[in-house]
Order: sequence, then structure tokens, then C-alpha cells
Amino acid sequence: MSQTQRPRLTRDDWLAAGLAALAEAGPAALGAEPLARRIGTTKGSFYWHFADVPSFSAALLSRWQDAAFAALDPAAQASEASLPAAARLRAAAQALASPPAEDAAIRAWAATDRQAVTAICAVDAARQSHLGDRLSECGIANPEMARMLYAAAIGMQAFGAREDATDTIGSLVDLILALR
Repeated sequence: MSQTQRPRLTRDDWLAAGLAALAEAGPAALGAEPLARRIGTTKGSFYWHFADVPSFSAALLSRWQDAAFAALDPAAQASEASLPAAARLRAAAQALASPPAEDAAIRAWAATDRQAVTAICAVDAARQSHLGDRLSECGIANPEMARMLYAAAIGMQAFGAREDATDTIGSLVDLILALR
């Protein structure tokens, strides 16, 4: 009798499954057992790749941070380089108002997890700096404007409708530019 052997799961498979589980069910889904059930494998595979759940959580947060930082990299925005400064600001704000699904889940996780707080703080600082750079290109040097615009983007995430959030934050950018 021949059994079909499933492909071995990689560390990246576990991290991708963890981000998806976090976005769908919150941090309670990040245990070895719930993740193994979700993927359809044993906990042994989890422990092959991670020493324990805290090390998995750290790797998960690191992966999310890397993706968030990469999205701010000028090379990732090469298509926007030829746009006017106001359009680049609008695009940056709109991207932040409709982030990947796991952003809200990680922000919620940070309410109870110190590692998540640290990750959120680092990403928030980078995103605010990015908005500050875009605002500077438009002649707006007040760093509080970046903070307010970013806070509005985070707040709009709570409304849920991504299309509405991008339209609304775009209107806010237009207002800020009109008032300068």
C-alpha cells in the first residue's frame, strides 16, 4: 500500500499560516496545536521549525515588520516616482488606510503582547516618517501633520470598508493640501 506523502512544511509555510490565522481569529489562533490543525499536520512539524510559541511569535512579528518596511522602500514605489508630490502623498496615505488584513490583528494583539507593541511602534514610526517625507515634498514641514494623517489612516481601518477608507483619506489629503 502506498501513501501519498505530503510535502514538508517550511518555516515560511508556518509563518504564512500564522499571519492568516492571526488576521482571521486573533492571537489565540497562534498556538502550535491550533496552527497544526489549521494546516492539517502535527505539532511536531511546528517544533521542528520553532523552539516554542514565543519564538514563533517573534518570527511572525519580524516577518510582518519586514513586509511593512519593504512597502515603504522607494524601490517598491518606483511606479510613483514620476507622479507629482501631492499624488505621491495621496497614494502613501491611501496605502496606509487600507493595509494588509493582519495589520489590524497585530495592532489588537499589541493590547496584550509586549513583542507586538514593540513591532507596532517600529512600524508606526517608519510609516509616520514616510508620510512626513511625502508631506515635506509638498511643502508641509510640521511633523504633527504626519502623525495626524497616520492616526486618521489607522482610525479609518476600523470602519472596515477599504474602498471608503482610501477615498476618505484621499479627501483628507486634499483638504490638508488646500489649507497649506
